[in-house]
Amino acid sequence: MCGKLYVVATPIGNLADFSFRALEVLKQVDLIAAEDTRHVKMLLQHYGINKPLVSLHQHNEDKASQGLVDKIRSGLSIALVSDAGTPLLSDPGMPLVKLAREVGIEVSPIPGACALIAALSVSGLPITRFSFEGFLPRTSSARKSFFQEKLSDASTWAFYESSHRIQASLEDMASIFPPEHDIVIAREITKLHETILKAPLAQALQKVQNDEYMRKGEFVVIVAGRKIESDENALTEEQLKILRLLLAECSIKTAVMLATEITGQRKKLLYQAALDMQEKAV
Repeated sequence: MCGKLYVVATPIGNLADFSFRALEVLKQVDLIAAEDTRHVKMLLQHYGINKPLVSLHQHNEDKASQGLVDKIRSGLSIALVSDAGTPLLSDPGMPLVKLAREVGIEVSPIPGACALIAALSVSGLPITRFSFEGFLPRTSSARKSFFQEKLSDASTWAFYESSHRIQASLEDMASIFPPEHDIVIAREITKLHETILKAPLAQALQKVQNDEYMRKGEFVVIVAGRKIESDENALTEEQLKILRLLLAECSIKTAVMLATEITGQRKKLLYQAALDMQEKAV
């Protein structure tokens, strides 16, 4: 009988952020594949779990995945965990999950903590649509090229950054983006020194430069999308398309409310456009 692969989210700081289901899964599986076995041992010891561990990190995952898949096909169940948070989000594990799916192994997610989602939820920026960019390039020139490409992005986007590069990354961003552009720096989420800073880029960079504690820990940086400058009394073709699709499924009130949230356009303007559309349809 074939076993099963569980992708298990672990706490990103506060050990209490661990679901009952995740605990039960780790107690029941035959083997735990971990990014760093030394790190996960502390979590397992805290909850009194004693299971065999095997390393699965970025340097060995291509080779190790086949062996783990063979074990699952022989009947063993395996849990995949990263050092913290939800596996595969800028963490190892993709080769194992991909290979398991290719051979028909059941892969089950055990949801839980995720630094990206936690940061977005308290950012105060629009998150109806957003993109996640993982960790930025290591060199300044590559980062600047990346920021130049993102300058025209109209939706919110986010990336992870380390304590070693947070200041350099923000300095590179400041050389491309206007100083008043809104960003959020979420630092040490769920930990003792958790910090959520929302500010214009220039002000946020100054804070990081002047406060050594703002250069320590793990970071999620969230960047507001570009403000679209257009005629105040005109809707774009994309906005009209969204409104038209919503009207086909919702009342005017609901369609306008959703269109306002999705597009960021003024409610009054969208409401008038919705009335015009209905009048023409009669």
